[in-house]
Amino acid sequence: MAGVRALAAVVLAAVLAGPAAGAPIRVFSLDQCADQYVLALSPHEAIVGLSPRVGDRDSYLRDQSTGLPRRRASPEAILAARPDVVVRYWGGDPALVRAIERRGASVVQIDEASDFAGVRTNIQRVAGALDQGPRGAALIQRMDAQIQSHSAAVAKGAFYLTPGEVTAGPGTLIDAILTAAGFRNLAPGPGYQTVSIERLVLDPPDAFVLGFFDSAYLAGQHWAAGGNHVLGKLVRERTVSSLNDSLLGCPAWFAGDAVQALAAARRRP
Repeated sequence: MAGVRALAAVVLAAVLAGPAAGAPIRVFSLDQCADQYVLALSPHEAIVGLSPRVGDRDSYLRDQSTGLPRRRASPEAILAARPDVVVRYWGGDPALVRAIERRGASVVQIDEASDFAGVRTNIQRVAGALDQGPRGAALIQRMDAQIQSHSAAVAKGAFYLTPGEVTAGPGTLIDAILTAAGFRNLAPGPGYQTVSIERLVLDPPDAFVLGFFDSAYLAGQHWAAGGNHVLGKLVRERTVSSLNDSLLGCPAWFAGDAVQALAAARRRP
């Protein structure tokens, strides 16, 4: 019996000791945003768990997830996968995070970002935890190049709008994206806020930038179906760009893709 206990102790110590020298860092992702960081920064053979939503349409790197394990964010699934590092944005509650850390894995938090500097910090943090500094630097360089190549003097006003009738003012990553692409943000105040549909109808902006819609056409139909045919018509006529869902749900380097898409829209006649 003593020999069995000794063997069990050795096995447990090996599980909790972390990766051997030179071995890839085993990584588990708790949510769809963390999936994008893990897919971009980790060698795929070291990924021991991605979220069940990694293959959804609004997952930026969904095409890279084929064949990789998808697991729910439960203590049992995480323990069975034996990760060295767990990455999260919103996935898992504090009790789960504490349980992960008690089992010897480190938890890396992706923070909300209000600007591109916050995105850079997130990339550096996750890349450092995975010992993938060069990959992280490449993502930052890619984003910065997109921002710099499409920057312009702010000339055209635009109002950001989602299906939930929310807009984004100064102090948000959306505001940073609009400004970098050469738009003047027409949000009535700072931060994320619900807007008055009546106000939009009575005093509509010259241009809309839409988020979390499949297309500008569907955006118009959204409000028409709700009985506000005037707003639906305005949105259809005045939308300059409808940003892909996959660019918006995570504070990550593909904010540069959103800048690029908006800058191209701004240059169109």
